[in-house]
Amino acid sequence: MSPFTSFTRLLPLALAFTTAPLMADPAQLVFQNGRSIPLGSVDIAQDQILIKTAANGLSAGQTFPLSSISHVFGDRPAELNQAIALLLFDRPKEAIALLEPLLAAHRVSAKIPGNFWLESARALLVCYAVSGDAARCTQLGKEITDATSLQGSDPFVSLGKVLLMPSSVSPEDRDVSLKDLTADEMPADVAAYASFYRSRPLKEQKKNAEALQALLAVPCLYSSGGLILNAASEILAADMLAGLKRTDEATRLINSALRVAQGTILTDEANKRLESLK
Repeated sequence: MSPFTSFTRLLPLALAFTTAPLMADPAQLVFQNGRSIPLGSVDIAQDQILIKTAANGLSAGQTFPLSSISHVFGDRPAELNQAIALLLFDRPKEAIALLEPLLAAHRVSAKIPGNFWLESARALLVCYAVSGDAARCTQLGKEITDATSLQGSDPFVSLGKVLLMPSSVSPEDRDVSLKDLTADEMPADVAAYASFYRSRPLKEQKKNAEALQALLAVPCLYSSGGLILNAASEILAADMLAGLKRTDEATRLINSALRVAQGTILTDEANKRLESLK
């Protein structure tokens, strides 16, 4: 089967897995008894929850064991989508400016199920890696690993090491390392980032059909890795299809990306491309 036959089969899946995002709600810590309190009203010291600001019938100064918290409730912060979009369109410095304060605001929930710190931290680790900041990438990788219950290092640590490879490493070697991170046992978000970035060394090798496959694999094989990752991949895949004069397919992908791109730079990127395809 040729690479172009493969991506033709992937295209309908890429479109089918796109769904509209939800409106973001402020994050709340939910107690085992169902009571909740805004995340910004608490702090964590060792294994205790400290109420900093009175809210929902709880008084400042009260403490509760960390085990009394069930989960974090609320939608992913809107700035996280924008940060990931900036990262994927080669604006990591701007993404870092959004992600670092987000991590600070959500740090108290890092070990609580349903938290938004972990996804934000993983995106920030990728930002540090593509920026060549090995020190901060390594430190954040340790914090991410500490916040999870996994044995060994978090898989994003391995992704960061690959993305930190200098330009002196051949595109063939970078391709192989990124491909390894799309193996079946890898989490969908790791595989999605790896497949997205794998398209770059493939292009350097003039393997454009395989690069297109790598981009389309994100929304159809690793769709649960993130809606913004899906949309960014669709936009860049549309660029390649447009270059092949396959404008109908390119237009469908861009319209698919637009359905989940609200509030991010992807909206402008997609609309510019739609205009150029007219």
